[in-house]
Order: sequence, then structure tokens, then C-alpha cells
Amino acid sequence: MKPIIYQLLVRTFSNLHTTRVPNGTKEENGCGTFEGINEQALAAIKSLNVTHVWYTGVIRHATAILNTPCVVKGKAGSPYAITDYYDVDPDLAVNEKKRMAEFEALIKRTHENGLKAIIDFVPNHVAREYHSVCKPKGVKDLGENDDVTCAFSPSNDFYYLPDEAFTPSFACEGYEECPAKATGNDCFTAHPSVHDWYDTVKLNYGVDYCGGGAKHFDPIPPLWTKMLDILLFWANKGIDGLRCDMVGMVPIEFWQWAIKQVKKKYPELLFIGELYEPHRYQAYIEAGFDYLYDKVGMYDYLRGVVSKGFSAAGVTAQWMNIEGSIRDHLLYFFENHDEQRIASGFFCGSGESAEPAMIVLATLERNPLMIYAGQELGLRGMEAEGFSGVDGRSSIFDYWSINPLKAWANEGKWDGKKLSDAQKKLQKFYKKLLSIVNKNTCINEGLMYGLQYAQNNNYNSHRQFSFLRRYKKEVLLVVVNFDDKAVKVDINIPQDAFDYLKITPKSSVEMKDLLRGEKLVCAFNQTSPISVDLAAWTGVILQCKI
Repeated sequence: MKPIIYQLLVRTFSNLHTTRVPNGTKEENGCGTFEGINEQALAAIKSLNVTHVWYTGVIRHATAILNTPCVVKGKAGSPYAITDYYDVDPDLAVNEKKRMAEFEALIKRTHENGLKAIIDFVPNHVAREYHSVCKPKGVKDLGENDDVTCAFSPSNDFYYLPDEAFTPSFACEGYEECPAKATGNDCFTAHPSVHDWYDTVKLNYGVDYCGGGAKHFDPIPPLWTKMLDILLFWANKGIDGLRCDMVGMVPIEFWQWAIKQVKKKYPELLFIGELYEPHRYQAYIEAGFDYLYDKVGMYDYLRGVVSKGFSAAGVTAQWMNIEGSIRDHLLYFFENHDEQRIASGFFCGSGESAEPAMIVLATLERNPLMIYAGQELGLRGMEAEGFSGVDGRSSIFDYWSINPLKAWANEGKWDGKKLSDAQKKLQKFYKKLLSIVNKNTCINEGLMYGLQYAQNNNYNSHRQFSFLRRYKKEVLLVVVNFDDKAVKVDINIPQDAFDYLKITPKSSVEMKDLLRGEKLVCAFNQTSPISVDLAAWTGVILQCKI
């Protein structure tokens, strides 16, 4: 079974607070908690037919209350500005003193509801005011033994700008840092701008970036051992996977060393890497990553098809550009916390318009799929929560509650009775699609054959896309329509498809659309096109036995 991951930001997912004040405090706007993701919530998530939940924002990070506000993004802070690798975010606890126990109880509940749990690991940078309050006895804090007179030392945890104070290009009252540390996005200056990751500092894995990029990995830098201990600490909490942030900004040699050691003790633990450079995919898979983001390939192109007039014919090239041995390791998605919501005014304004793209992403290959909480409800992300502003995203920096999620939750019952008819319809589509993916061996293990090149009459290759999947005696014909109007298309199956998939042509077969249950009887051979009716922005998954 391919992993189907449901990403949620704990802070917002279970926040049922009714007050929503832009730039509001936790007291004003409320905050979701580990306990808020209760049995009913997990059962509702499970009903979507997902296999894993990615709990975003678990590890303790900077907030405007506990840290200097000018080096925190928003009141709630970025989940990627970690202040303590050995702690969970106090905001997410009902009883702050028992916050780790509450997190551990959530992991246990997740497993009891037949789901697996993923959390973030942020290896490249930490908050400017990093200080561990929960580190185990005998563990040295990051930077505790650094020689701050050196711009670079393989023994240091951070990079420094000796004799320079941190003086960003924006007003920053109440915060002093001297010498200044390099900023998280490889900004080696004491004067980061508001467009830099100014709330974070870069970690030093032994690469002298300002000295020509020389690598000092022998002996093993002390940071490597510290980060390995952190990985093992969280693996011991019973989690099933780690979504590793910006892995390409950390030396691959570290991953080769660390993942191997973690998997010796926890062989089933998933490592999912956020990586945006396809030419590096193979190396990171060989380093031990199970899955890597496919953002700059399939995501970017399908977004262009849905909202920018890109030709659907180009989807084939996105698939073929990746070597076959790599494809199974790519994580497909159409939303996550970094990207704009499909239904936003910055994307295409309609959650329903994602249906053909989601069918492609879910059924094209054997690789995993991810959806982001609210995607299945057409969440628009067009609210001015505070720090984020109206940007088409759901804020990860502000205390906020999300109305469609609250409607689904229905005051904690999670029965969806307060959802609108449109939201229920879209959620039903996602449930059905993911159910098909969850249960269908042809999708999870079968071969794929692209049909785009073989189409001609009664088929617009710029707005329609089609392919075959085959496993043993089952064949799936997937056809999607990216057009604003309903169409009737004729699908040609070339001789090469029968040869490659080892299918015997048939004069007559019954095909059933797994999405909607409709049936058609047709020839399945190289001389008779298969006629398919497609509504605007929809698709079919036609199943037949051979």
C-alpha cells in the first residue's frame, strides 16, 4: 500500500475557538492542542482513507510571548524556528507541565486508530534564541562550547561574523546578538532583510561556506552527533516517520551517516526529504531517504495546467524526465503549508478544479501522495490572519481557527454536519479517490503506460490526459479533463501498449468507473477507440478484467 499522508498544523486543526482577531494572541484566538485531536478527530481523518498523519509544528519553536518579538514571525511564530529540539510546543498542551505526555498520548491514539504518525525534523537552522530547557542530562546545548571569535570552525555549531553585531535591515528592538550569527537561508551577513529567514540561524555541519566550501568531516563535527541524538530521541517516541525540512541545505554526507545509524535501530522509520533539485534526487535516495518532494516537477507543471494554460500533453514529459528507479520515491502533492491553496484567488479559485490533477497524482504511479488539511474542503486561504496577510495560504505564523475545519469538527463531534453541500461533495470526492488508491493493487503495484502520444481525433491533448495501469488481470484506463466544458473523447490504445503491458486485445469488455460507478461496454483493442464522456474538470478511472 502506498502511503497517503494527511498533513495538519496542530495549532489550527483542532482550534475550535470562535474569535478570530488579526494578529490576535493565544488568549484571544485560541490554539489547537494535542488532546484536541481526539478519537473522533482521528476517526474522521481515518475516514478520508489516508494512512499517515503529518503533525506539523510539534517541536518547540519561538513565539512572540516566550521570545523577543522582532526575531519571531507572527505572534505564534514559525514552526521551523526551533528553540528546543528536546521539547514539544507548550502552546499545544492543555497542561503545559505534562506537554510531552500529551504528545505521546496523541501518538498512541493515532496508532490505535490505524494511522501512522509523522513529525517534522528541522536540521538546517534553529531560532535565533535557541535554548534547550528539556535536554537530557549531560547534553551540551547548541553553541555552548563555540569559539565565537572564529567565523568558521568545524567544532562550532554556528557560523559567526566576528566583531559585527546583528543589525537587520528592519527595526529590531530588545534583541542583541554579538557577534552576529549567519542567518538560516545561507545569509552570511549581519544585516538580513525581512525577506530572509531572519528568525533563524544556520547550523554548521562542517562546511566552510565562506572559505570556498571546504568540507571538514574528519573527525566527525560535534553537531553531527548532537543531531543524531535528537533523531534517536524522537524515533524513541514511537513516531513512524520524519519529514525533514530543506534537506538539500545540509551536507549529504551527514544524511548518509545519520540515516544509516537511525535505521539500524528503527528500520521502519520513514525519512521524507524536502528537496527542490531533481538532479540531486538519486544521491539523496541513496543516502537513505525513502521519499522526496516532487515540487518542481509534477506539482509545478500540474499547477500550470490547472491555472496557467499549460498543455496537459506536457505531463508526460514531467513523468519521463525522472528515471524509473527514482519515481517510486517521489511524494506527490497539490497543497502543503508552503504552497498557495488551490481554491485561493492566487491559484484557480475553486477546490473542485483540482479533481483531474488529483486523479493524476493519485493514480499515475506507485509513489505516495499527500493532501493538506482543508484541501478536501476547498479551503481558500484568503484571510488576513495577521503576519501572513492575504497570500492564498493558511497561516503557520498566527493563532487562528479555520472555519471549514470547525464546520467539519462540529464542536468536537467531527461528523461534518455543519459543512456546506459543496464542501461535503468535495470531501466525498477525496474520500472516494483515496479509497480507490488505498485498496487497489493495480495502482499500488501495477505498470503504467502513457497514452497521450497515441491520441488524435476527438481528443484535445492540451486539455485531456490519459494513461493505462495494469496488474495481473486488472487494467485501469484513467482519463481526465482539464477543460471548462464537458467533452466526449475517443481513446486509442496502440499496439505497443498491448505488447508492453502484455494484454490480449478483446472484442468486448465491461468497464466500470471506480469513482462514480457508471459502466460501459466497449471493445478493448488497437483498432476501436473507447469513447468516454467527461464533465468539465473531472476524470474517470475505468476498470476492466482481462
